[in-house]
Amino acid sequence: MEVILKDDVKNLGYKNDIVTVKPGYGRNYLIPQGLAVLADKTNKKIVAENVRQAAHKLEKIQNDAQELANKIGDITLEIPAKVGETGKIFGSVTTNQLSEALKAKGHDVDRKRISFDQDVKTAGEYTATLNLHKEVKHQIRFNVVAE
Repeated sequence: MEVILKDDVKNLGYKNDIVTVKPGYGRNYLIPQGLAVLADKTNKKIVAENVRQAAHKLEKIQNDAQELANKIGDITLEIPAKVGETGKIFGSVTTNQLSEALKAKGHDVDRKRISFDQDVKTAGEYTATLNLHKEVKHQIRFNVVAE
């Protein structure tokens, strides 16, 4: 089943992409949630026209995302967490904590655009990926330290 995404869907695609999904996933989740529409002839024409008209806006959005990535640069964040005697933290570091730390440094990045390269369960240095745009991804380093 082919659908046109109306919004970015993690691990599936970006807005206005035409993707093939299993019929149940499309009918029971994507379409009712408003994340996609059926990819028929008229919807494909509408999306093609919208993409053509919004091309210059998308270029500006991409340039803004690249500018934000350049502003963030090689920043290293300090994330405080409660740490046990063995170095293992209680709970885990979340994307929300990373988003708040970036906001404190003056960079507003939505937590949904942050993903970890590995689980953060112990104190130490880690990396995270900021998905600022579908063509602009930025790696940042952060240290998990004891409170």
